[in-house]
Amino acid sequence: MKKNLLFLAFALVSLSASAQQNPTVGAQQATTAAQPALRFGYFSFEQVFHTMPGYAIAKHNMDELRGKYDEETKRVETEFNSKYEEFLDGQRSYAKSILEKRQAELRELMEKNIAFKAEAARLLKKAEEEAYAPLKAKMNAALQQIGKENGFAFILNTDNNATPYLSAEMGVDITEALKEKMK
Repeated sequence: MKKNLLFLAFALVSLSASAQQNPTVGAQQATTAAQPALRFGYFSFEQVFHTMPGYAIAKHNMDELRGKYDEETKRVETEFNSKYEEFLDGQRSYAKSILEKRQAELRELMEKNIAFKAEAARLLKKAEEEAYAPLKAKMNAALQQIGKENGFAFILNTDNNATPYLSAEMGVDITEALKEKMK
C-alpha cells in the first residue's frame, strides 16, 4: 500500500515538475491537454478473495490443520495440568531431592509446551501463506490484465480503510469485474 501511495506521489511531483518547466501558460495548457488523464482502478481484496473457487478448499484445509494443532495443544496442557496436580498433592511427602527433580520436570515440560505453541503458530502461518499463494498469484495476474485493458496507471486495494477517499471521476471500482474474472 505504501508503494502505491509513493508511486502516486511521485507521479504527481513529476507532473508538477514538468508543468513548471514550461515558460508560457499556452505551453502549459498544450502540455496538459496532450497528457492523458490519470485513471486508476480500485477493489476490495477481501471481497474478491473470499469468492474465489479455491478459497473454500484452502480455508477448509487450514481449519483442519489448525484443529489438529489445537487438539495437540489441549492434550499437552491436560498432561501438564495432571502432573502439576499430582506434584501439588504429594509435595509435602517428597524428599527434598525428589521435590527438586519434580519441579525441574515441570519447568522443562512447561518450556516445551511454550516452544510447541510458538512453533505451531509459525507453522500455521507458513501453511496459510503457502495455501493462499496460488490464489493471490492468480488474482495479481488478473489485476495486471484488467489494468492493461483499461489503461489504469495503478490499482488500489481499498481494504483496511487504506483509501478513505477515491474520486469517482478518475477511479473505477473493479471489484465486480475482478470477481467475474476469478470464476
